[in-house]
Parts: sequence; structure tokens; C-alpha cells
Amino acid sequence: MTNRLTVLIPCKDEEHNIRACIESVKDIADEILVADSGSTDGTLRLVEQIGGCRVIRRQYVNYGNFVNWAIPQAGFPWVLIIDADERADEKLSAEIRNLLAGSPPMDAYRMRRENYFFGRQIKHCGWGSDTVIRLFRRDSCRYSKRHVHASLQVPPQRCGTLKGKLRHYTCRNLTNCVATMNRYTTWSAEDKYAAGRRAGAPGLLLRPLLRFFKSYVLKRGFLDGSAGLIVCLNAAFYTYLKYAKLREMHMPPADATAAAAPETPARDQPPANAAA
Repeated sequence: MTNRLTVLIPCKDEEHNIRACIESVKDIADEILVADSGSTDGTLRLVEQIGGCRVIRRQYVNYGNFVNWAIPQAGFPWVLIIDADERADEKLSAEIRNLLAGSPPMDAYRMRRENYFFGRQIKHCGWGSDTVIRLFRRDSCRYSKRHVHASLQVPPQRCGTLKGKLRHYTCRNLTNCVATMNRYTTWSAEDKYAAGRRAGAPGLLLRPLLRFFKSYVLKRGFLDGSAGLIVCLNAAFYTYLKYAKLREMHMPPADATAAAAPETPARDQPPANAAA
């Protein structure tokens, strides 16, 4: 068979996710390739216990850079990328199996993501229309080199759509959510800084408010209850934080500012008992 499949799982410190992720793709993968970027928890120990996986390791630079390094190491011509916090549902697995049993007409395929927050499915907030391109020919496609929201580069006419879904379990708790947000806003600010973007003071106020209004009102986040409210508030804070960090990047260091303002020479100071 020429249409054999490598499932590529990029991960770092995913002890709580890795087993369920691997189990969800075992029945469609001819090879499971775990690309680890420096796990210090029990992730790799679990992968070894599960068995049947090949592990490769390298330092993380950004998402696009990391997966572009891993893709050519796939042993088979088709690749499915699935993050450790994602699971392939049964319909998607069957669809991929049937597609690769024939002659796929496209170079890549997009699929829907069913997003969960604190264990609850989020159907609104803009999350209900989430799609990702994850199944593709190994030798035809690569990712854009960005820290955040790197996308697979493929001509639209060469990309098909699958009906099955990936289940995406975004955050276990607020501590995990805030830590993730801190990393991603830094990376997003770095991408914008490299592209020459700037952040004005009015935007620091208006952009988060507009993001909340769009997510909670226009995208009907209020229909997802308290979980939807938290998602929309997090989205607003995420927007504020990435532009605040971008603005900070354009500011001179505090020590440079102090050095630029020399002290007034002592001879110019009036004597302590000088008359008013």
C-alpha cells in the first residue's frame, strides 16, 4: 500500500493527555511518531509503557519550525498531526481509513474541531466553527514559521474537507490556562514585533473590549453559560496581554532611560541655605 499513515504527535509535558491521544489513533496509524520538545514529567515514560511508538526529540523554537523538522522524519507518505490534548473521534478515524484505502485526490484535508473547556463542550464563542488542516501528503506541505497559529501551506484547490472531528480538550484548570496564555501571548507579541507591528495606547483598551463583545455577544458566547463567560473573558485578556507585551517590546529598557537623563552637576545646585 502506498497510502500508509504516520500520526505525528508534537508534545511537551503531556503526561495527563498522551495516553488518551495515542489510544484514539492506534487503529488508523501505521506509525505513531512522538516528537518531544523537552518533557520533564512522565510523558516519555508513559509513551514507552504504551509501546508501539517512535520517539524523536529536539529543542522547541516555534510550532512551525518544530513540526517542519518532524514531518520529513515520518516513515510513511501521509501524515496526520494531532496535538496531545486532541483525540480523533470514531467518524474521523473511519473516514481517514476509507480515504487512504483509495486514491486521495487532494494533497491535504481539513477537519472540524470540537472544543472543550473545563470538560464542557463550547459550541459558541467562535469556537464552534473551528477548523484545522491536519491530514496531508508528507512531501507536499509544510507549516508557516510562526510561534502561534502556524498554518499548513497548501493551495486551496488542493485541500479537501472531512466530516469527522478532532475533540480538543483545551484546559484542565485556570492555573493551566493562565500559564498557557502567558506563553502564547509572548510568542504572539514576538511574531507581531518581527513583522513590524506596534501597539498604541487606545488599542490596549479598545481591542480587548471589542474581542469580548464579538465573542460573548456576536458569537453568542452567553449561550455556553458560565464556561462561555470565562472563555470570552480569557479571550479579552489574551488580546490585552499580547498587545501590552508588544508595546513593552518597543519601549527602551529602564536602565537605558535612566542613563539618558544625566544628573545635574553639583555646582549648579543652590546652596542649602540660599534665600527663596
